[in-house]
Amino acid sequence: MIQLKILSGQTAGDTLVVRRFPFRIGRAPENDLRLEAPGVWDQHLTLEFDPSAGFRLHAAPDACATINAEPEQSARLRNGDVIAFGSAKIQFWLAAPLQRGLRLREFSVWLLLAGITAFQFFLIYRLLK
Repeated sequence: MIQLKILSGQTAGDTLVVRRFPFRIGRAPENDLRLEAPGVWDQHLTLEFDPSAGFRLHAAPDACATINAEPEQSARLRNGDVIAFGSAKIQFWLAAPLQRGLRLREFSVWLLLAGITAFQFFLIYRLLK
């Protein structure tokens, strides 16, 4: 559903796809994304999905987080937002949708075209006879 690109720290450049919510970010081992950056708390941020409100970020009480350099405690996330907390920075993106395989449909269409062509040859043969 979404992907988070880590912009700073030891794992800078890594991309993580998130499909389950709530998604917790912090220093503690039980978090979904564990970052050991200075200034990151044990349970620093939580990402939640609400179908009516979209993706929301909630910072822990007394925790500092900024979205696009604006301090926020709780905010709606938009595609491309940069989230900074402690010395860590991550970028929020909508993930590419999964595409279903079309192999069976394509095979069926080609089979149908081959059948129609064979039937036309059969009709031409019968009419010329």
